[in-house]
Amino acid sequence: MLKRYVIERDIPGVGTMTKPQLQGAAGASNLALAKLAPRVQWQHSYATKDKTFCIYLAENEEVIREHAKLSGFPANKITEVAAVIGPTTAGE
Repeated sequence: MLKRYVIERDIPGVGTMTKPQLQGAAGASNLALAKLAPRVQWQHSYATKDKTFCIYLAENEEVIREHAKLSGFPANKITEVAAVIGPTTAGE
């Protein structure tokens, strides 16, 4: 069973990358994911000025580190998600 993780990546200037640059980064990530499938899946990422926060499903932290090595993107902090909450959690 895959677990959900948040991966913090320090990437200076990522928040100002152009669409073609972001497409290239996503392509590099996708190539690495293809080599590691089905052990890891990228759901989406949030880009801030100098960091990305990526949401992944993975078997374990080691496969995320392997993806980082293959893709060339750092995995500065990997945190397993314990629970997902939101506005509707109050009514459940």
